[in-house]
Amino acid sequence: MTVATSPPPLSANQHFVLPGRHSWQAFKAIQGVMAPGPGLRITYLDGVIEFMTLGEYHESIKTIIGFLVEYYLFTQGIEFIPVGSATRESKEKSVSFEPDESYYLGEKKEHPDLAIEVNVTSGSPQKLEKYQRLGIREVWMWQKNKFLIYSLAGESYQETPTSQLLPDLDFALLEECILMPSRLEAIQRFTAS
Repeated sequence: MTVATSPPPLSANQHFVLPGRHSWQAFKAIQGVMAPGPGLRITYLDGVIEFMTLGEYHESIKTIIGFLVEYYLFTQGIEFIPVGSATRESKEKSVSFEPDESYYLGEKKEHPDLAIEVNVTSGSPQKLEKYQRLGIREVWMWQKNKFLIYSLAGESYQETPTSQLLPDLDFALLEECILMPSRLEAIQRFTAS
């Protein structure tokens, strides 16, 4: 089996933090002018505005993760509502961001139960802070070719070896399939187990 271990240099994400601190109103004005389109993310946390463009490698990884997770939920008979990268925000909590993938498990609630982040270059501890403010129960961060799983315990996240929401999901297999260069082979391997 051949494993893809690093993103091609030309498809890396680009990241920019707008200097200074900005009000929620200034953020909303910038967000409105930028009219985020495919491949551009704008986030806000405590007055800090970040812009990020998404490369092909990021989108490829995000898409295969979403496909395999949804296949797993379907085959396990778990009711789910995929909401992808829909913006999550709260003016009162001074936060606005878009996960790479997100899911309500069971029924729809105020915020999704599970969010997935794909970090191609490096992860930021502030990413967890954003999710924590909205009480999202579990966050999976794909970083350095593996998942870091964070479950909400009280008001903060604890790193856990397995998912609290999906305790039977084989993360070793999931990671192996994500890293396979052939998406067809990855899906065949994942669905054969």
